Amino acid sequence: MGIQRGANQRYLEAMPTFIVSGGHELSGSIRPAGNKNAALPVLAATLMSSQPVTIGNVPRIRDVATLLEIMESLGASVTWTGPGTVEIDAANVRAGNLDPELSKRIRASILLAGPLLARFGSLSLPPPGGDVIGRRRLDTHVLAFRALGAEVRTAAGLDIDGRSLVGGDMFLDEPSVTATENAIMAATQARGETLIRNAAAEPHVQDLCRCLNRMGARIAGIGTSTLTIEGVSSLGGAEFEIGADHIETGSFIGLAAVTRSRLVIEDAPIRHLDSILIGFRRLGIDCTVDGPDLIVDGRREPVIQMDAFGHLPKVDDGPWPAFPADLTSIAVVAATQARGTVLVHEKMFESRMFFTDKLVSMGARIILCDPHRVVVVGPSPLRGARVESPDIRAGMAMLIAALGARGTSMIRNAGQIERGYESIDRRLAKLGARIERRD
Repeated sequence: MGIQRGANQRYLEAMPTFIVSGGHELSGSIRPAGNKNAALPVLAATLMSSQPVTIGNVPRIRDVATLLEIMESLGASVTWTGPGTVEIDAANVRAGNLDPELSKRIRASILLAGPLLARFGSLSLPPPGGDVIGRRRLDTHVLAFRALGAEVRTAAGLDIDGRSLVGGDMFLDEPSVTATENAIMAATQARGETLIRNAAAEPHVQDLCRCLNRMGARIAGIGTSTLTIEGVSSLGGAEFEIGADHIETGSFIGLAAVTRSRLVIEDAPIRHLDSILIGFRRLGIDCTVDGPDLIVDGRREPVIQMDAFGHLPKVDDGPWPAFPADLTSIAVVAATQARGTVLVHEKMFESRMFFTDKLVSMGARIILCDPHRVVVVGPSPLRGARVESPDIRAGMAMLIAALGARGTSMIRNAGQIERGYESIDRRLAKLGARIERRD
């Protein structure tokens, strides 16, 4: 374990730079990794059982490494038993305060509140970290815990006392993904039945519910905005496999379009791609479903599809099943290479669009209308530049732009990209991408 911990620590502390030689066509097949946003709550949920739980298809990314380090600090035994497979034994987990330095590295530290509350009845949680993409409120988490009978105090972090959680009827003031996941985990071991209305229904929330059911929970309504949870006294061991990442799949669609490449995305999560394919189709990017695979032929110039009667089209995000907020950055980059004009409206986070100034420095024609909206006019020849990765999704968007640009780009703080995309430089190199990683 010491060797593994040391390797994880070096991985977490590395702050790499990507040197990208762009303007080259890519080709071949790539397989999306396990869903990052499912892996984090599923791993957190293993703390609710005193028996070993094995999770498969876990992406080896920075955020997962950080969460596992926090779980180890609480007494969990973490063992990688194979590529992408990790066993968590939480038998010796103890109630205690979370390490504030580790917690501020990732937003997902908030996901430990639900399982620790369910198992120990109380906890103190420091403020979580994560991407700076706008105000990310915790009020819905507080509402959910109080609806289950917990006392919650907010100061520097969250102090929660819920030694006798009781099921009830709760309506979330917004369909927050992480708040829904915390509410589900806490309600799983509350006495009686819990009804969660206006719940988030993203694929990662569905994965969490299915994993908990595998562990012995009783959750109905999976995939809808209304969940019914019958509390159980304890959860047991289980084996569960994380589904393929639909956000990574969408990123590869944008990659194919920007680099004018034909790519095959193997074992894509086809049933979760409806709104994603509609959004990219508005940008003139067509995809073909071939059994479990998705074929993206970006070799011809995409053309923005006007709305009926010639109105300016819009790509906008929203709660599931709408176009995902995590793909708006990718959509902006793809739009810079499409012929026409489009409005991209990021409704959920008011700082996510600020990264577009970096695309402008590369030659993109983008008007930042306000913190939520940009107008993109394409196509614009992109040129290499020195830029920085501000967050996971904007960082991936910058990498895609660099691969489609003429010349060489330097992407500093590329560790942000590695927080959400497993071994992205090596995986894209197999497609012909020219990326050099420097620590």
